[in-house]
Amino acid sequence: MKRSLPTGALTALATAVTLSASLPAAAQDVLFWSTQANPVEEAQMMRDNVLAGFEGEVDFQPSEGGPWLTRLQAELQAGSGKIGVLGALHGDFSGTVADGLVDLSEVEVGEMNENYLELGKLGTDQQLYLPWMQATYIMAANKKALEHLPEGADIDALSYEQLTAWAKNMADATGSPKFGFPAGPKGLKHRFFQGYLYPSFTNSMVTKFRSEEAVDAWTAFKDLWQYTNPGSTGYSFMQEPLLTGEVWVAFDHTSRVADAFNERPDDFVAFPAPAGPSGRGFMPVVVGLAVPSTAPDMDAAKSLIAYMATPEVQLETLRATNFFPVVAVDLPDDVPAAVRIAGEAVSKMTSSADANPGLLPVGLGDFGGQFNQVYVDAFERIVLGGEDVQAALDDQAETLREVMNEAGAPCWGPDEPSEGPCPVD
Repeated sequence: MKRSLPTGALTALATAVTLSASLPAAAQDVLFWSTQANPVEEAQMMRDNVLAGFEGEVDFQPSEGGPWLTRLQAELQAGSGKIGVLGALHGDFSGTVADGLVDLSEVEVGEMNENYLELGKLGTDQQLYLPWMQATYIMAANKKALEHLPEGADIDALSYEQLTAWAKNMADATGSPKFGFPAGPKGLKHRFFQGYLYPSFTNSMVTKFRSEEAVDAWTAFKDLWQYTNPGSTGYSFMQEPLLTGEVWVAFDHTSRVADAFNERPDDFVAFPAPAGPSGRGFMPVVVGLAVPSTAPDMDAAKSLIAYMATPEVQLETLRATNFFPVVAVDLPDDVPAAVRIAGEAVSKMTSSADANPGLLPVGLGDFGGQFNQVYVDAFERIVLGGEDVQAALDDQAETLREVMNEAGAPCWGPDEPSEGPCPVD
């Protein structure tokens, strides 16, 4: 018996596609330079399983974002290079990088979601990248926590106020904080603030950074922090404290709670992120594949991209990375439990009536790290340092304004489109 991937998740993030049966022939080795599948285990599964069936040799090399960009820019500037295929987040392909990507309109991958194809055009009339895989961030809970839900609360439609009440109930009942948050050095806390907290309270990520609504958002998070496990400042992957029982309820990327679902699927549930006054903010993560203009063998590179879109390879990619496919697939019985559990939560979140998506930052180029640091610094000053919320936001807003002006990045959703750098009111 086979099961289909939850319809809502695929519909919201990418309409199912069917690959054309004819794929271009591969002839040369291809260097696959990727910011994704960085963990050693994932990289090895990419090599051994995902890429094993490609008719040609592939050198899969994952990299952190900084070195990935540095090498790409160096090859583009030199006018020649060895990189054949690029794998990266949507935002990584924008800015000056976009000028060095070739048009993939002729790569036959069938019909794709128009919104995502439009993202892949990066503001041009050419298809500069094609979707590869997708994910998002969700909430996870030990089933022990369910009995402490506030009266009348629906786990699939929580508000921030209800989440805080739930965290308080757990702390009161157990004598220790049981809510966990990835606030460690390599945790994805900045994505929570950018794509979840801000859209939920301000319907903005940049423009209303220092607004009254933003003050309300940080005040709400400070209330939640009272009942947050203090070990959270050391957590980078929430699957570990969930498995040890230090934490009963947590927020994180789908791939960073996957081990908890896979190892003990009967003990955990997944559910949507909470909603605020401006809706249920969430951040879809779109990963694309592109070819630089300096690729040594264009045909081989395009052939690899077509291969990566086949349903069979998409399933292997899912097993390797816990990222969802961007093609129509039937899930076999041996699909990881994390896919089923997280997929249902993603479906409910993305298809909810109050869904309010906030895209990953776009157009920041080398300033992406500085942009993220603004939100991290705000968290450390307001939540950890106890500074006045408005004063801290006013100060951080100046830094954010400088970053946006230096990067020259226009606004992206949920902020309204802008002419020139996205304004910080």
